[in-house]
Amino acid sequence: MTELFINAVVSGLLLGGFYAALALGLSIAFGQLDIVNIAHPAFVIFGSYVTFFINEHFGLDPILIGVLFTPVFFMIGVILYRIYYAAFERTGQESLSGLAFFFGLMFIIEVVLIMVYGVDYRNVQAAYIGESLKFSIFIIPYRMLTAFIASTIMTAGVYFYISRTFMGRAILAVSQDRLALQLMGANPINVKQIAMGIAIATTMLAGALLIMIQPIEPSFGRIYIGQVFAIVVLGGMGSIGGTFIAALIIGVAESLVQTFAGPAWSPAVSFGILLVMLALRPQGLFGRL
Repeated sequence: MTELFINAVVSGLLLGGFYAALALGLSIAFGQLDIVNIAHPAFVIFGSYVTFFINEHFGLDPILIGVLFTPVFFMIGVILYRIYYAAFERTGQESLSGLAFFFGLMFIIEVVLIMVYGVDYRNVQAAYIGESLKFSIFIIPYRMLTAFIASTIMTAGVYFYISRTFMGRAILAVSQDRLALQLMGANPINVKQIAMGIAIATTMLAGALLIMIQPIEPSFGRIYIGQVFAIVVLGGMGSIGGTFIAALIIGVAESLVQTFAGPAWSPAVSFGILLVMLALRPQGLFGRL
């Protein structure tokens, strides 16, 4: 029983590290820009299919593909915010209309992927996929360990960028005091488009990690909507460090429930934690940063 419990905790921590990569971009968009990007998981799946295409045709490592195409997804995020601002934010209709915009965008991405690739599951090839590290009582799949390390590095990079650079501090300020930001000579619109670019850029690497961990199909992103929103709320709206800790908590909780209660109960963990957090501590466990 002890060995089973320890392995469940270790597996949960690795899973939580992956969840941090999934939720990081939404923490920026939803927590710091007040943009409810419900299409965030769809961009992750899009990143997975980009990884699949390049891996199948050119044989590049999934992690390398995720890094190489991050600038492309950054530009997609910048363009996406420009459209969102012109259509909704500038006219003051971003609340309901903006939500409908991202909801529609989610289905457009899904339908396009279905038309191109069908509904068959796709995966990628790499030397470490399928191999495991056995140490004492621990069995750690290399693909999960690699995903955990890559997610940790990405989260740390975004954390230090936002906390240590002028543009990063401007991203924090744009949601707190827009007038003060303008008085400092920064354009809030430019700041927001950079932030949205970063948010979408993270989905590329998250997508590469996802298809590395398990096969995917176009509608797979819907499964993670509950997890990513629960992580963002649990960690504290816009808190990068809080997002990472919350992801580990939910990862461990899901792993323990799946191990001792069965896989059927694990999807309810995120929503259960989200409801409890909203009732007891709506601001989340941590403040910004």
